[in-house]
Amino acid sequence: MVSNYASDYDAGCHLDACKTQPAVTDSERGEVFCGGCGLVLVQSAPDVLTDGRLYIQDRQAERTRVGPASSLTMHDKGLSTVIGKDVDATGRAVSSSTRETFNRLRIWDQRSRTRSSSSLAKALTILNATKTKLGIPSPILEDAASIYRKAVSAKLTRGRTMQSLVAASLYAACRRTGTPRSLDDVAGAANVAKRVLSRDLRMLIRSLDMDLNQYDTSAFVVRLANNLNLRERIKRDALDILARSEEERITVGKHPVAQAAASLYLSCIMNGEKITQKGFAQAAGVSDVTIRNRIAQIRETLQMR
Repeated sequence: MVSNYASDYDAGCHLDACKTQPAVTDSERGEVFCGGCGLVLVQSAPDVLTDGRLYIQDRQAERTRVGPASSLTMHDKGLSTVIGKDVDATGRAVSSSTRETFNRLRIWDQRSRTRSSSSLAKALTILNATKTKLGIPSPILEDAASIYRKAVSAKLTRGRTMQSLVAASLYAACRRTGTPRSLDDVAGAANVAKRVLSRDLRMLIRSLDMDLNQYDTSAFVVRLANNLNLRERIKRDALDILARSEEERITVGKHPVAQAAASLYLSCIMNGEKITQKGFAQAAGVSDVTIRNRIAQIRETLQMR
């Protein structure tokens, strides 16, 4: 099948007479050639005409590429060799000699893995388990796996535990995508000390030249309110208190979770909701002293009683 690319396709002939001619691709040969003189511009071009992931059931038979898409969350990106069960295409059991051959192939396939591949597979397993504990969406897991692979390529794993580096990659991905997960949440889910996680996070930011935005504190307000089953009015008033605090610039440099908990606690008092500071502290994962300090600052700045 032959089709024309758009005029702004990357491949183009350098001859003056062919600059106005479109590039043509032959998907059967995997070649891109000039539409004027026929010069082959690209060899072994990938097939971009058909996507193997079709979501219309009536068009499933039109697939030319099958199998799931490649993923960074797998050590081999989903392109590993899978030796199936000891049955043939009709479901009948194979002979004993064929079964022994399959067993030997499985053993050598396992032995052929390099140490780096085995280590990466273990790290991505830990990453997936931590993601499940925190309830993080799968697209963020892809970003975290990409960060960890870059750290491995930069040889940043020396002298650091796998758990802490995986947790730091996951927290960095949450920060980049704005997913509200605190450092304490990630450290607890990964069973890593907070100071170790903070150290490895700073190392990742410095070594990989990452630019991580600050969290939106309002996301933590909504999260805490949902965890404590608070009314919608309390949530709206807490967001209003937080917005006024940001206008007065008293949230700069403050812990976002503590600031969200303090705003939510003041909203509960305004709406007659009975809840203790200790309960807020346990739900937010910060100390009640920190929450009291943030409450006192908000009351003084916004002149609240």
